[in-house]
Amino acid sequence: MGQIRLPGNPDIDVILRRSARARRLSLRLSQLDGRVTLTLPRGVTEAAGLAFLREREGWLRGHLDRHEGMVDVTHGSVLPVDGVERRVLAGPGRSVRLTDDALLVPGSAGDAAARLRGWLRARARNRLAEASDRHAAALGRGYARLTLRDTRSRWGSCTADGGLMYSWRLILAPPEVLDYVAAHEVAHLAQMNHSPAFWAVVERLYGDWRAPRAWLRDNGAGLHRYRFDG
Repeated sequence: MGQIRLPGNPDIDVILRRSARARRLSLRLSQLDGRVTLTLPRGVTEAAGLAFLREREGWLRGHLDRHEGMVDVTHGSVLPVDGVERRVLAGPGRSVRLTDDALLVPGSAGDAAARLRGWLRARARNRLAEASDRHAAALGRGYARLTLRDTRSRWGSCTADGGLMYSWRLILAPPEVLDYVAAHEVAHLAQMNHSPAFWAVVERLYGDWRAPRAWLRDNGAGLHRYRFDG
């Protein structure tokens, strides 16, 4: 991979990717982090790629203007917890404290992201374990284990041997969304598919699942805006 810069106000840095399988130039804007990638087929020069970018500059700048940028979590940042936005502020003591409109984080601004990430993961584990236990009891089936990851491709999964995996970032979403995902994955303990029978199990466990599913479709990518690794 390389990089090319489209001059303007401001300049736009574009990642260049060469592909022997590509049949034409293509431009992609990541909805997760706002990165712009230009794919060049074999034999196409960077100059041709830059000309292609200039032809589509208006479209690209319009989408970038509407794209929500990444947020480096530190003192002063705004971060959703349980679907409610809170201001990250310096706090006393040794533990993170949640108020109606703030996250009070002890220590320096440089340590805030790591402290908050640990606190959020612990909160997510507690909430997801409670929801999974409740839905599994209602289903009459146990699960083997529960793990947390920071996945971008899926919010949860269920393995054939009963292992449940969830994205810890679900704790940023409204509680009903987290609960729906737990019900969805627990339902796979009975139906390892997405058949009508599976959705009937989800509805029995959770109720009408359509609204939280739509919320994730429309807003889920935004939960990955928040960076905890500097």
